[in-house]
Amino acid sequence: MGRLFGTDGVRGVANGDLTAELALDLSVAAAHVLGEAGAFHPTEGRRPRAVVGRDTRVSGQFLEAAVVAGLASAGVDVLLLDVLPTPGVAHLTGSLDVDLGVMISASHNPMPDNGIKFLSRGGVKLDDAIEVAIEQRLREPWERPTGAGVGRVQRYDAAVSDYTRHLVSTVRQPLTGLKVVLDCAHGAAFEAGPRALRDAGAEVIAINVDPDGLNINDGCGSTHLGPVREAVLAHGADAGFALDGDSDRCLAVDHEGTVVDGDQILAVLALALRETERLREETVVVTVMSNLGFVQAMRREGIAVRQTKVGDRYVLETLNAERLSLGGEQSGHVIMTDHATTGDGILTALHVLERMARTGRTLKELGAVMDRLPQVLVNVKDVDRGRTSDEVLAAAVVAAELELGDSGRVLLRPSGTEPLVRVMVEAGTAEQAHQVAERLAEVVRERLSLS
Repeated sequence: MGRLFGTDGVRGVANGDLTAELALDLSVAAAHVLGEAGAFHPTEGRRPRAVVGRDTRVSGQFLEAAVVAGLASAGVDVLLLDVLPTPGVAHLTGSLDVDLGVMISASHNPMPDNGIKFLSRGGVKLDDAIEVAIEQRLREPWERPTGAGVGRVQRYDAAVSDYTRHLVSTVRQPLTGLKVVLDCAHGAAFEAGPRALRDAGAEVIAINVDPDGLNINDGCGSTHLGPVREAVLAHGADAGFALDGDSDRCLAVDHEGTVVDGDQILAVLALALRETERLREETVVVTVMSNLGFVQAMRREGIAVRQTKVGDRYVLETLNAERLSLGGEQSGHVIMTDHATTGDGILTALHVLERMARTGRTLKELGAVMDRLPQVLVNVKDVDRGRTSDEVLAAAVVAAELELGDSGRVLLRPSGTEPLVRVMVEAGTAEQAHQVAERLAEVVRERLSLS
């Protein structure tokens, strides 16, 4: 698998790349590294404690058993949360004051995949140095506790109730009178999502809430917006939200079935938070892939924008380092640090609906705060991704930027894992964006070809 940890934990084909043996070994190594790093609570005479949750994939069952076996064998007491969204596991890691959280999920990936994500005290993602240390400690010899030293395992049946209660407590305006469709992708939010929105006062039409272990993300959820769009139109709903398999992201459609992406959602929430004086430093954090239309809209509203590398972990790092309150990605990861330590699709839907209820405006009207510039992404394969500083290519990028002026931009991104370079162009028209992107892609092929 190369380096095990990616930008969001360890992922792979369950029982192929990601085996029960690897899950057990990772859990043992994580317990050792976090314990030695002082991440475990120093209460004398108490074993460290962990919570473990999973999404609805059938492979999550055997991986959960392996993770629990690894932790308990290393002397960690484990609370089983069963099926719960990733942000729910993060919340309970903090609210139950445990030392470690583990989420078993491959998020929006297809069903055969699965993943393991570790969270340290407070429900925060591990930093890169800790992940490297865990990999280095895999399968090392160690002194195993015996007798009373091994960990205990028990179920925590209040997980969904605790998490949904927290979600509803973040909303100040009842959602009474709003009819909403929620697509749960047959995933981890199939119970918590509809319950939270209903408890907040909305009328909820829940779809794709019948997980069978095999149908997670299958033609539904945030990667397939057709079902939520059709349901909104069929039921005359005010809006629709589509979650992914572990509910750490969501996208939306308005009452006309038009897609409202992560950038537009962030724009809506940024204005809502500023109006209530909760947008700290009047700044929002996004990645370099956010649409230029978002940046322009925030500039018009007097809101500053910080941009990071692609990946919600980098957004979160900036939010924490600068003590800011809102950030996210175009893909639908939205992080509201006053209420969560990670992206939370249900939380996002609640606060967009709260904005609708408070203003009496439709999601279409609220989303119109920004105009999405046409954006074209071309993946150029079989090229040397390490040579994007090539002089001829750099000159072509400068020429394209001059052509686009303030009404567009160019971004070249080498893949972190493949011989591939991504060429992204935004422009005032789709035609211009396509022309410039294809022209630059051809330069990449000519200058960086591996053949």
